[in-house]
Amino acid sequence: MASKLDQLREMTTVVADTGDIEAVRRLKPVDCTTNPTLIFKAVETPAYAHLVDEAIGWGKKQGGGEKAVQAVCDRLAVNFGAELTKIVPGRVSTEVDADLSFDGKATLDKARAIIAAYKERGVERDRILVKIASTWEGLQAAKMLQAEGIDCNLTLLFALPQAVAAADARAFLISPFVGRILDWHVKAGTGPYTAETDPGVISVRSIYAYYKTYGIDTVVMGASFRNTGEIEALAGCDRLTIGPGLLDELAGATGDLPRKLKPDAPGEAPAKLDLDEKAFRFAMNEDAMATEKLAEGIRGFVKDLRSLRKLVAEKLG
Repeated sequence: MASKLDQLREMTTVVADTGDIEAVRRLKPVDCTTNPTLIFKAVETPAYAHLVDEAIGWGKKQGGGEKAVQAVCDRLAVNFGAELTKIVPGRVSTEVDADLSFDGKATLDKARAIIAAYKERGVERDRILVKIASTWEGLQAAKMLQAEGIDCNLTLLFALPQAVAAADARAFLISPFVGRILDWHVKAGTGPYTAETDPGVISVRSIYAYYKTYGIDTVVMGASFRNTGEIEALAGCDRLTIGPGLLDELAGATGDLPRKLKPDAPGEAPAKLDLDEKAFRFAMNEDAMATEKLAEGIRGFVKDLRSLRKLVAEKLG
């Protein structure tokens, strides 16, 4: 019998959630996603020293200061992304700096700069997704970028209002976080949960049903998994981005993997929402989990971004 990973690939586009180039070569996903945490880990790996050295050498010619450090960090992300485009046949997601999550203009500028940097390396925009946090400011920036032909991946997404606003922005793709939703509920003292009662799984199923029922083209890509049970419970989702460890578990597992999500029978959808800024912010305020996990996620990515900048500053001397 085919492995569960092979069965999953028959119904879902499998994406690797890693900056580890060798893992991507081995696992052969269609797409690949990265974030500041993954890039920071990859930068510390000796196998990728040549990508770091190139960026640092370039940075030393740009002069000193914080702007040079930030420019090198951007170059590092694109260096890794460009290497990944040589391996995967589909898209590579590259993240806008998390400390810009509440600055719409700066998000626009950074996203355009990312696309321009890839273009300099011969990588066209149709191979890249720009990852943007699902804040109101990020969502509005994504709306403008999509209108310019720059496809966006709305990340740190924890609740239906964010998914609805992303659809209104005509975002190419959303990344609802499964495991982090579960984390919040477990910390709150609820549970225990099975794969079928997992609140992260239920959230993604609800968003999937909403999109399919109302004819929304935005791709649903479940993310942030804690175990293979969550992944199996979302088999059939448009895309799933999965870390190497869990991909290896699925590759080594056998047994039947039934399809759980179907576009022509998506299940009962939530009532359709019409959200302006005030309604969006109030809906998020009413959802303690989504509000707390969004803020925590931004803080976490900013922490790793600062660590990366510190490392780069040291290398620049």
